[in-house]
Amino acid sequence: MSTTTIILIVVAAAIAFIGWIAWSYRKLQKAPPVADHPNVRNLTQNNFKQHTAGGIILVDFWAPWCGPCKMVAPILNEIAEEQAGKVRIGKVNVDQQQTLAAKFKVRNIPTLILFKNGKEVKRIVGVKPKKALLAEIAEVS
Repeated sequence: MSTTTIILIVVAAAIAFIGWIAWSYRKLQKAPPVADHPNVRNLTQNNFKQHTAGGIILVDFWAPWCGPCKMVAPILNEIAEEQAGKVRIGKVNVDQQQTLAAKFKVRNIPTLILFKNGKEVKRIVGVKPKKALLAEIAEVS
């Protein structure tokens, strides 16, 4: 096989892969948001301090149009169910709560912030698997 043929095959494969990623991302963005578990609290400017004041809470700063945020939601639902009594889960919609997002300097979403007794102790940016999130929570406990 000639060098030109190999290069053409590699380029065609790369283009196909990039197209697949773009298609998958577009599909994910159009997917409806996952419903929150009953243990997940919707946090606003009015109730944020109250819900983060005591114990450990993992707060997800998210937006309904964010594909990666939709990937994190089911993981947070599982954690909310399995870790009830150990850690609480809260969510802040950055489109509706821009003041809170600015206060905590949220520049990318999803951003998950672990609070212990009202103080930020850990910040996680991007999608992480459940096992990694549980490890971060365990470090803070």
